Amino acid sequence: MTSHATDTPTPAATCARAMWALLEPVHAVTYFAPEARAAFEEAGLRGFWRGYFAGRAAPLGPVGPEPVVAAFFGFAPAMVARALPAVWQIAGPARAVEIRRAGAGAALRRLLQGHQEEVARAGDALLAVAVRLDLGGRVLGAANAALPVPRDPVDRLWHATTILREHRGDGHVAALVAADLDGCETLVLRSGVDLPRTELQPYRGWTDQEWAAARDRLAGRGLLDPEGSATAEGRRVLEAVERATDRAAARPWQGLAVEERRRLAALLTPLAHACGTALRFPNPIGLPKPVPPAGP
Repeated sequence: MTSHATDTPTPAATCARAMWALLEPVHAVTYFAPEARAAFEEAGLRGFWRGYFAGRAAPLGPVGPEPVVAAFFGFAPAMVARALPAVWQIAGPARAVEIRRAGAGAALRRLLQGHQEEVARAGDALLAVAVRLDLGGRVLGAANAALPVPRDPVDRLWHATTILREHRGDGHVAALVAADLDGCETLVLRSGVDLPRTELQPYRGWTDQEWAAARDRLAGRGLLDPEGSATAEGRRVLEAVERATDRAAARPWQGLAVEERRRLAALLTPLAHACGTALRFPNPIGLPKPVPPAGP
């Protein structure tokens, strides 16, 4: 049987990877922009992580830590349990969804000034893709898709990018599980390739002991060398995961003609670059710096 790990990426899978790099900066303002953090703090969700877990988990309803550990995947259970379910006593899920929308929208209105036409066109185009999604096995994607579609063009753009982003993330988690990697192991292995440990461990809540144990497990599988760098096999495993993630995210883009994909990428490029100015690089989500739009 032919292994998918050696498959040549399909055009739709290649498109899925390229679109992620354009969609993620728009979505990620909710984690990095000051307007987003201020919205949560004004609602009483003090400290970054209370707002983070309340906002991102809110579409799932008033859940405890266990479903969020499963869906978010890379976070230490103890870190999630410090926020959930306590945050629902401050702002219930419906209120947290509204706070998240308002904070992200305020950030985007500042960052995307002068791009009103592109915002409206891109939001409508992405929403048309999002409503065609097959959401089987996509818990976070489905939860966000079930939320009402905003009327405001800026809010609609963020809503559509978030559905597509979480849909891809659900597939990424499935690929990591299929590769026999747990949440901490995934971060330790990635830190052996390109992202520094300082961008991963503190932001996901793993202790030094848990990190060291994960490192030992990976070394025992031949995925890390004694210095903690990924071996050739470790890099192969991560590359296979990324290809599987692209395949799992490819279906929404198969229905677009090549020219439609190009037009959408052209619309999103200046938006992604503008939103990228609110982010920092490197970052815990592994997002590369957006490529500036081509000059005239």
